[in-house]
Amino acid sequence: MTSVIPTRIVPSVAPADRTPRHVAKEFHKLLDSGAKLRPAGEAKDDPNGLLSAGYTPKYEISLFDTRFFLTNVRQNPALRFFVAYVVQRNRKTGRTEIFPRIFYKDLSLIWRAASHVIANDGDFWIGKGDVKVLARGGYEITECVESTTDLPFEMQTALETLNRKTRHALNDEEALYLLLRSAPSSRTAPYRDFTEPRRKAAADRRNLINGGRSIARFTRKTDPTSLEIVAGFEPDFAEGIVEISELRSAMYGGNLQRFRILSRNRKVQYLFVAGPKHVWIIPPQATTTELSSFGVRTIDVVADEDLFVPGFEYHYFDEDADASEHFSQIPEGFAGELCEHDNDRADASAWLDPIPVIREFRRKVLGARRKRGLSTEAFQG
Repeated sequence: MTSVIPTRIVPSVAPADRTPRHVAKEFHKLLDSGAKLRPAGEAKDDPNGLLSAGYTPKYEISLFDTRFFLTNVRQNPALRFFVAYVVQRNRKTGRTEIFPRIFYKDLSLIWRAASHVIANDGDFWIGKGDVKVLARGGYEITECVESTTDLPFEMQTALETLNRKTRHALNDEEALYLLLRSAPSSRTAPYRDFTEPRRKAAADRRNLINGGRSIARFTRKTDPTSLEIVAGFEPDFAEGIVEISELRSAMYGGNLQRFRILSRNRKVQYLFVAGPKHVWIIPPQATTTELSSFGVRTIDVVADEDLFVPGFEYHYFDEDADASEHFSQIPEGFAGELCEHDNDRADASAWLDPIPVIREFRRKVLGARRKRGLSTEAFQG
């Protein structure tokens, strides 16, 4: 039986004001009271061994009906991540279940939940969530919808706060295999534990944003000025700014700010990222309150992906390589100089800056704040 998912607009949550010892004690109390620990990877044969192996949580975050217990941040050559325990009550049985997950920071500066992992025959790839099948050039192509793994905007600041607490992250190359389901090299699609909650939520069309149709599209594919946003879903720059947060990135030249902004109809929220030279938009999220066992929303916001190109995006072009090896996620003809911190990425400003909603954001939000001399603290009231 499906139902309408409630919506709620809330400020960003903060980590619980508890010591690591208190958090660990609270977590053990859940286990002692009968909560089931359900890892998806190699640890499923000995779930409680995660704690003796050093994965005891130190911090807690709560959002809606879900609690998140997190370790200190960890690092491997590919990822900076938390081991996160997602605590939820099973609606059918009434029992509390705990799902160990990997929360990692993507290069677009958003925290995500890994859906699965491919690690065999020399391949290593983190599952990017649900997929869609497209017809292109007479072939069917499967593409990941990476935004389906984006953790709620409402907890991004808390995760970043905890990330900053750790100056020297512990090196850890085992956690991903312990906690993530391993997939063969041919499988980009996630497993049912990721997709089924999404299918159930979408089964009731009343939950779908704009009826499941796109809220924004470019009417001319290679023209950034041709963006059209469905009426009501435009960012409300006058009264819809919920909050501003800060973060740092060497790739983007130091300090950045993130602006969480509601749509005019309050059904969608945007996250604008502004750096010294760049402005880009993280894919928007619904204001629904249901989270899956991966900690992500079960309802999507569909929009043209070219609206959400980050300031530096993948653009690999080698003049000495075959054309089939070239790869770019920047619309053709708009790639700028290569990033000095990552030669596989190029500046996407030539595409981003002419987009009308980004121009409007620069004028109405960044321009207004500069004129008024507002600091982040002053703007948040």
